[in-house]
Amino acid sequence: MPRRINRALKTLSVLALTLAISGCIGTGGIAPQGKALEADSLATDEAIQNAAQDAYWPTAQWWQAYGDPQLNRWIDLAVQGSPTMAMAAARVRQAKSMAGIAESAESLQINGESSLKRHNWPTDQFYGPGELSNTTTWDNNASLGFSYALDLWGRESNATERAVDMAHMTAAEARLAQLELQNNIVRAYIELSLHYAQRDIVAATLKQQQQILDLAQKRLNGGIGTHFEVSQAETPLPETHRQIDALDEEIALSRNQLAALAGKGPGEGAQLQRPTLSLGAVLKLPSSLPAQLLGQRPDVVASRWQVAAQARGIDVAHAGFYPNVDLVGSLGYMATGGGALEFLTGKKLNYSVGPAISLPIFDGGRLRSELGEASAGYDIAVAKYNQTLVNALKNISDQLIRRESMDKQQTFAAESVATAQKTYDIAMIAYQRGLTDYLNVLNAQTLLFKQQQVQQQVQAARLSAHAELVTALGGGLGAGSDVPKDSQTQAPKTPDLLKSLSN
Repeated sequence: MPRRINRALKTLSVLALTLAISGCIGTGGIAPQGKALEADSLATDEAIQNAAQDAYWPTAQWWQAYGDPQLNRWIDLAVQGSPTMAMAAARVRQAKSMAGIAESAESLQINGESSLKRHNWPTDQFYGPGELSNTTTWDNNASLGFSYALDLWGRESNATERAVDMAHMTAAEARLAQLELQNNIVRAYIELSLHYAQRDIVAATLKQQQQILDLAQKRLNGGIGTHFEVSQAETPLPETHRQIDALDEEIALSRNQLAALAGKGPGEGAQLQRPTLSLGAVLKLPSSLPAQLLGQRPDVVASRWQVAAQARGIDVAHAGFYPNVDLVGSLGYMATGGGALEFLTGKKLNYSVGPAISLPIFDGGRLRSELGEASAGYDIAVAKYNQTLVNALKNISDQLIRRESMDKQQTFAAESVATAQKTYDIAMIAYQRGLTDYLNVLNAQTLLFKQQQVQQQVQAARLSAHAELVTALGGGLGAGSDVPKDSQTQAPKTPDLLKSLSN
């Protein structure tokens, strides 16, 4: 482009912008009101304060603490083949592509067009009589058009940053989906283990009931028992068989649930063997807990990225109040008549270049409404982040309280089982020697059965409490550097120029 034309364009652009800015619509004082909580400003309770502070965070393979190779293998299969994880990964790719679309608006846009057509030229008031009158000729053209957004107010760059922030948020949500999947598998696996333990208790009860029936039958045959005692011994057997069948059903359903979580069919779930869970080491709480949650829990990280994206949305809305200036141009060839490709010879070359300016003068309140929507969206994102942070600390405190309670309950449950076993053994010996009736044996057996079930439920709850605490701490899926800075999450201030226009 000749320098003379370039200087003229710059002068015209400056004059146009000066006149345009004076006609811009004011923001009306619309601005966001939300303020994000500081993580360390939230008070922690005694459960968190009393926990061991050794800067220990869960490892990425935290479920290996249960010492069950089958569980380790099943979680690996689930992460690789679960439809949930496939959808999460697809959302990340989709968000990255959306960011690429937004970024492309900052680049030079070049489009080419061409057409080859036969045209009949009639004689009428429009064409009139002439060389082309009542003839059919080629009417061809080819052109290149280009445009470049000068982005004087940062509309396009902020739109790109917003899309990139949303991609970061989607990546954090994918980590959250992975953590939830792992937690769900561990919980279902613990349930499967509990059902097996309960079935053992019922099976042992059935064996004891059968022994009591045999003993009652021998006493009757020996002339020291009664038919009533035999009938009493036979009565609980059908119910015990029913309980075993019900637990077999629960085991099969738990296998199906694990198969579905891993994206497998029921046939593969049926191959699951009995779990061998054990948990010796106690998970200790990390130091600097509230602040470090910002980089550990995927839901907290995702919420922060959403706040950052909404902040950039406000910048985009601010840019809408300024005049938009694009550099546009075209280069083309055209030819009417002659051969089909004669237009490519360049005999009729044409071009155009210059700034294209659009100025908002009156829009019925559209720009202010867009700014209001962006500001409210930022406030919603901030409130969601604050709630996520509050819930995170609540979950950790809940699981710490639960873990401490489960440890105590486990001790009490073991003592109850030992006492109930002793009572049952005494009643059984007395019954064998004819010193008591069957009713005392049945009562002792029922109490033992109940206490054993409670003990297994407490053990399962203790295993689940460990998984829930690990999940509350982020499950070892730390975001690392994928966390927005404080400057990125702060609400942008209304530019001074727009403030003056509003005033």
